[in-house]
Amino acid sequence: MRLLGRSGLEVSRLCLGGNVFGWTADEQASFRVLDAFVEAGMNFIDTADVYSKWAAGHQGGESETILGRWMKQRRNRSAIVIATKVGSDMGTHGKGLSRAHIVRAVDASLTRLETDYIDLYQSHVDDATVPLEETLATYADLITEGKIRVIGASNYSAERLSEALEISRRHGLPRYESLQPLYNLYDRAGYEGALEPICRDNGIGVIGYSSLGSGFLTGKYRTDADITKSARGEGVKRKFYNDRGFAILAALDEVATEQQSTPSAVALAWLLARPGVTAPIASATSVEQLEELIAATRVTLSPTSIARLNQASA
Repeated sequence: MRLLGRSGLEVSRLCLGGNVFGWTADEQASFRVLDAFVEAGMNFIDTADVYSKWAAGHQGGESETILGRWMKQRRNRSAIVIATKVGSDMGTHGKGLSRAHIVRAVDASLTRLETDYIDLYQSHVDDATVPLEETLATYADLITEGKIRVIGASNYSAERLSEALEISRRHGLPRYESLQPLYNLYDRAGYEGALEPICRDNGIGVIGYSSLGSGFLTGKYRTDADITKSARGEGVKRKFYNDRGFAILAALDEVATEQQSTPSAVALAWLLARPGVTAPIASATSVEQLEELIAATRVTLSPTSIARLNQASA
């Protein structure tokens, strides 16, 4: 377990991404993955109210609903750290980080999750149309009411995160205890450039998403033929099929062979070895996939291996 920022929340070193629940993993498959995750000693699960509105016939809330049913059936709510998010476009149900929308959205999430509190409530995307004071003051009221315990930010720029922290200090408001940025061996610059120093200087927990680069860092996309095996294959090809992408894969293969492990476990282990990273987020649609992710928590990379990965991904 690791502490999340200065929140006092103890979370597992791996966070299970809930974006697939009710989308590419039906309820039965989701329950199997969730059961295996807890049986492995893990407790940290990340979702959002908007998951999975993008899928045909979905309206958002599908992931939270499955999580709520699972916790109710297993009677394990107190053992789980649930992180969810607010602010993304929910269509007719609104969007953004205004007081009015947050108050409506948190009650809807609580209903779907079948719980009376959320451990980590995150601003999913920055909302420049609403004063940060309004958003943070709303969270303060929800904490007082017992509906949420701790707050976090996702997809914030360094400037806006710094501004939010200063407002929290100045007005005695709760501060963002975690940041959820895009972060993996391929996508490094956005976080490491300006955000990493802020998080480390302020003791903010980092729970990066897309930890395996849309699946590219697992090694399952290597040829044009591999692209046709997945709905997101074309996007993977456009972004990752370049000299740097394949150099990273080669380094992952080399280190995985040395470790008698897999590229995905090594990619996650690299994140776990980064100073300031609390728990990378990764999702799984089957127990077999999950076991590969959990294996990362048992991999200890040598300084030489880390240097090899750093050089390939620089």
